Amino acid sequence: MQRRFILKFAAALLSATLFNVAHAEDAIKMGVTGGPHAQIMDVVKQVAAKNGLKITVVEFSDYVQPNAALASGDLDANSYQHLPYLDAQVKDRGYKLIKVADTVTFPMGIYSKKLKSLSALQNGARIAVPNDPANGGRALLLLQKQGLIKLRPDAGLKATPIDIVENPKKLKIVELDAAQIPRSLDDVDAAAINTNFAMEAGLKPKSDAIAIEDPRGPYVNIIAIRASDKDKPWVAKLVAAYHSPEVKQFVEGKYAGAVITAW
Repeated sequence: MQRRFILKFAAALLSATLFNVAHAEDAIKMGVTGGPHAQIMDVVKQVAAKNGLKITVVEFSDYVQPNAALASGDLDANSYQHLPYLDAQVKDRGYKLIKVADTVTFPMGIYSKKLKSLSALQNGARIAVPNDPANGGRALLLLQKQGLIKLRPDAGLKATPIDIVENPKKLKIVELDAAQIPRSLDDVDAAAINTNFAMEAGLKPKSDAIAIEDPRGPYVNIIAIRASDKDKPWVAKLVAAYHSPEVKQFVEGKYAGAVITAW
């Protein structure tokens, strides 16, 4: 009798333990930046819930903290950055973070409250660009594409102002935090702004940008996780929810081409 009781108790304890483990694996914290990333994740959250994955969305106002929170274990995943930015963070900060899926593309645009076109830029004009290596390089490549500057051939995706070898109009590059650049439009002649921050500021990329990036580039946004979690069951559920028809339909209907799905 005592032996049967002990066996039943052990079985119940094991069952409860397995339930708690499964429950923990089916509930994650997801970091996003405000605007489209947060809006899209709300739809992902609804789709994931149908497949038994509970997502708690944590919203950030800058690009630095979501990776720091993910690396420290405060988040399980994040969705807000492109791969060049993640690669730069991994190299600079030693994070053990990896990409597990592509999400959407936000073509970067150049905006101005003073100019109708880039051809109207005067000598010595001030242009704001993001101050982080990945997005700053992206902005400089866009300026180069528009014929305003020329970069060293080997500068690559992480070009900085010191890589500018030709600057006919002697443009002054003003480096600012990416999230703050929309607020700088009154103080500069033009600004390269990431689309998520542009949209938060009420700017419409298709109609308000005086130049815009080709979306078929290396800057597709991604879902990032800790490398140690890559084989956990919730990862596949998360990716499947994001790559669902419901999310694609939402993106295409909500953003009218300003945000483009990458799957």
